[in-house]
Amino acid sequence: MSVYDKYETVIGLECHIQLLTKTKMYSNDIAEYGSLPNTNVSVVTLGHPGTLPAVNSKAIEFAVKLGIAVNATIREENQFARKNYFYADLPKGYQITQDKTPICNGGFITAKLKDGSTKKINLTRIHMEEDAGKSLHDIDPFDTLIDLNRAGTPLLEIVTEPDLRSGEEAYAYLTEVRKLVRYLDICDGNMEEGSLRCDANISVMLKGAKEFGKKVEVKNMNSFRNVQRAIDFEIKRQIDLLEEGEEIKGETRSFDAVRGLTFSLRSKENANDYRYFPEPDLQPVFITQDYINKVKSTLPVLPDELFNTYTQNYKLSDYDALQLLDLKEVANYFNQLITFTSNYKSAANWLMGPVKAFLNDRALTISEFTLEPQKIAQLIKLIDDGKVSNAAATQSIFPELMKNQTKSPEQIAQELDLIQNSDSNELQELINQALSKFPEKIIEYKNGKVGLLGLFVGEVMKLSKGKADPKLLNQLVKEILEK
Repeated sequence: MSVYDKYETVIGLECHIQLLTKTKMYSNDIAEYGSLPNTNVSVVTLGHPGTLPAVNSKAIEFAVKLGIAVNATIREENQFARKNYFYADLPKGYQITQDKTPICNGGFITAKLKDGSTKKINLTRIHMEEDAGKSLHDIDPFDTLIDLNRAGTPLLEIVTEPDLRSGEEAYAYLTEVRKLVRYLDICDGNMEEGSLRCDANISVMLKGAKEFGKKVEVKNMNSFRNVQRAIDFEIKRQIDLLEEGEEIKGETRSFDAVRGLTFSLRSKENANDYRYFPEPDLQPVFITQDYINKVKSTLPVLPDELFNTYTQNYKLSDYDALQLLDLKEVANYFNQLITFTSNYKSAANWLMGPVKAFLNDRALTISEFTLEPQKIAQLIKLIDDGKVSNAAATQSIFPELMKNQTKSPEQIAQELDLIQNSDSNELQELINQALSKFPEKIIEYKNGKVGLLGLFVGEVMKLSKGKADPKLLNQLVKEILEK
């Protein structure tokens, strides 16, 4: 048994999701990614004397949406607090946040693991706060540059219980978080642009121990894969230290993605004293049950419910269902498509096969796909009715359909002379012609060499110029040979 098997890992995650509001959390400054530096700021964002903040109502709506989606308890009286600390990109010298009165308590998110199992990750809280600005260290060789555009942007912080046990579980959990916030239309979930950020609190202890080990926080991970890599590295680092008789230091570490390791940023032996106190310029916000019900009525069908529908009602595999659900826009297109066809498996295959390949080749998203779902359904029907082969549909009809979207798939199939021959009398004549070429092979087939069926079918296909209905052809060739 490896020394690593003696230990158990305990992980809690803190995710900051940047909300898709038009304006900032406590001011009417534009909240927009990609603007010129320091253009989306005002005296309110900068906290100048005499200015007053005002709570963004859309941010509250988004917080309630998320709370409902994760089955959390939503607080009626919400108070705000100042979290005081100094940093160059924090213009006011404090953040307005929620300290002891988070808008959501409890709840859970179910993560789907690679082996097909699921794990329920319990949540501690979700609270509202504003973001800080951004420090840029890699533009000027001598100075750090400050962009305050992000300062004041609305955030929800989702804090889990210490329920995770591996980097893989963290990856699966974050995948569900991103999927959920995208379905709710409250965050774009783009980790590379910083709209979804994650810090991991990691400790290890001997299996069966009653107390958690010393916690280490890891920051600055800019992708789900890097979160998993950082956690996996940190688990090994901490176990190696304990095995060498050393103590784990309570500290904040950063992740170096190039070298695949964590390194120390600062000690956390003592709790940070943020000197929280009630925000004097903001009244409490009260959330009624009527308001919660109103928000609940606007929620879309969420991924977990769709997954159950796809796998149980439509009999799709877990893999197919997860592929379709990964992007809300793909699931929406699929949901429209199956209003025109009941061949759910074929509909899924078309989206994950030819349609996806078409989009990938042109660097397009499904939102930019212009073909109406009913046209795909018509293609599926042509195949199901035996009028065209799957190969003809994918390789010839579909590309032509993308160029001439006003035409129907059947029109294109006729123009390209791809309609299959389903006339059994005509096919029997072609079969007789083909079989007459192979009298010795027919004897071998009848003596048990059934693999020769493909030879006969292939010869008939050549004679029909590829237009014979494969299913009918196979059936007829067998019948004739077995007479």
